[in-house]
Amino acid sequence: MRILVFGKTGQVATELARQAGVVNLGRDQADLSDPVACAAIIRETDADVVINAAAYTAVDKAEDAEELATLINGTAPAAMAKAAAKRGLPFLHISSDYVFDGQGACPWQPGDTPTPLGAYGRSKLAGEDGVRAAGGAYAILRTSWVFSAHGANFVKTMLRLGEGHDSLDIVADQIGGPTPAAEIATVLATMAKAFHNGAGRSGIYHYGGIPAISWAGFARQIFASSGMKVAVRDIPTSAYPTPAKRPLNSRLNASTLAADYGIEPPDWKTGLNEVLKELGHLKNDKT
Repeated sequence: MRILVFGKTGQVATELARQAGVVNLGRDQADLSDPVACAAIIRETDADVVINAAAYTAVDKAEDAEELATLINGTAPAAMAKAAAKRGLPFLHISSDYVFDGQGACPWQPGDTPTPLGAYGRSKLAGEDGVRAAGGAYAILRTSWVFSAHGANFVKTMLRLGEGHDSLDIVADQIGGPTPAAEIATVLATMAKAFHNGAGRSGIYHYGGIPAISWAGFARQIFASSGMKVAVRDIPTSAYPTPAKRPLNSRLNASTLAADYGIEPPDWKTGLNEVLKELGHLKNDKT
């Protein structure tokens, strides 16, 4: 099986690149701000499955650049999915918890009505709608709070800030599931194999780490696992204003993914230790 991946340097794309049979396309080869060119690549590929792991991910900047965010996160995936459908190729696409408004405390179900709070969420929802409307075999994987040893993410930010601070103020009223990028890549590869073998099921799926925790709680675990002596002070979202509103509830119910593909939510603490080990920050690591 040959998998064509749009994205090369992002967290999930980097993890996908470690798997056999995967061909990653960087921005220099496939720029999602040019949907027509990306669709043309799919029309000519000899791959068996297409995965879109590229996106506009600057949540705050999207508030002032919604047109560009929508082009990359909405128009491009729609065009790519249409090209894949015409070729009879399954199209797998990564989406986000930001398509929801974060109300309540119950984990979001795939069938819940999306109501994005900001431009980034609206752009991701546009992509979902375009992929679904393309008419081909597809899977949309919504995930949350992605972290890895690569790129920019909360774990690396905490390690950096922790080096120069004895204490940090961290938001405690946003609750979600930190999700290792390596596990997301494994899920996508598993789904791709299922489609290739004729057992794939189209639909929207959720995948987030368990147990649910706040950003402040996540930070405490990062510092504990890395052996850094940094005190975490809980603050509300209102004390840390950002251009884009963040959902307070990012919990995702992954039961449909378990039922259709036999994939259970990942233990983010295990994934955290693996990332800290790769970064050389795991406490008492003797390997």
